[in-house]
Amino acid sequence: MPEPITRDEVAHLARLARLECTDAELDTFAGQLEVILGSVARVAEVVADDIPPTSHSVPLTNVFREDVVRPSLDRDEVLAAAPAAEDGRFEVPRMLDEAP
Repeated sequence: MPEPITRDEVAHLARLARLECTDAELDTFAGQLEVILGSVARVAEVVADDIPPTSHSVPLTNVFREDVVRPSLDRDEVLAAAPAAEDGRFEVPRMLDEAP
């Protein structure tokens, strides 16, 4: 079992995370962190030497379709239906006041 977490250690962690904590919160967090670290320590006790490390519990397969070139809409027809077009592209309102 890990050593108990002190209020000073919680206060130090709070300072590192730039969090303001009251004295009551420091006491509460110390107890909560102690439970969390105890749980992690129990998981670490599991004998799993014969289990290979994995990133996923089930094998991953690619479910995407193959890229296939196929006919698309005619650019001139699409641009003719657009509210505004310029130089073969959609024209949209400027978002930033920067020169191109």
